[in-house]
Amino acid sequence: MGRVTVRRPVVTYSRRTRRTRVDALAAEEPLELRVGGKALAVTMRTPGHDVELAHGFLLSEGVIGGLADVSVARFCEGTGPDGLNTYNVLDVALAGHVPPPEVGVERNFYTTSSCGVCGKAALDAVKLKTRYSPAADAVRVDVDVLSALPDALRAKQKVFASTGGLHAAGLFTSSGEALVVREDVGRHNAVDKVLGWAVLQDRVPLAGAVLMVSGRASFELVQKAAMAGVPVLAAVSAPSSLAAELAEEQGVTLVGFLRGDSMNVYSGAERVTA
Repeated sequence: MGRVTVRRPVVTYSRRTRRTRVDALAAEEPLELRVGGKALAVTMRTPGHDVELAHGFLLSEGVIGGLADVSVARFCEGTGPDGLNTYNVLDVALAGHVPPPEVGVERNFYTTSSCGVCGKAALDAVKLKTRYSPAADAVRVDVDVLSALPDALRAKQKVFASTGGLHAAGLFTSSGEALVVREDVGRHNAVDKVLGWAVLQDRVPLAGAVLMVSGRASFELVQKAAMAGVPVLAAVSAPSSLAAELAEEQGVTLVGFLRGDSMNVYSGAERVTA
């Protein structure tokens, strides 16, 4: 596995003083995802939990529905300048009953760390149909539980604490218990790692779960929540208009501007109790 952080010399200016020191940066490296030996996507990510990332990506793209749909996931050979394996190419073999990905899943073999939708082969492929609609999920979450989630998420962001440069996503129970937290330079990658963890733990669909993200709530994050059957998505920042529309359409409770004891609920307010 590649390095999660990289140390680099920097020159710091403060109050007209100048000094040189070493700073820790969040690592960013490409990961090529192959399915059955065929390149499917390349994403810029923070190394670590790559098998989870692959499973979460395939789940949120509708390629797989759970753990039984994957036969094996393994890193391919590939060496860097130091002669060591870069662990930047991962090949997933699907189970025999699972059809290969449709053309619409391809992202022109490239996504950036900031935008998972960029490069979609067809705009129609952006809106996917979930196998696990959360619309009928009867879970209720108290406002006090929601208010505590940002601090609970931050407390588990070990790499962010040293670099300040990572997004985070976490799965919580409706009572606020943390199930898993993952960090990445890409917000969509952080969510895919969390969902991939759920796939590998055979916990999909994620009925009754709350997905907490450290940034804004984009269209794609709502889509990923819906594809995994997550009924509640909460974010510390704003949602986009399309994210709110999709959340309402898919039956996802969407909470934004979750800061302190205040929040905005953009859809599914019946799940939030005081």
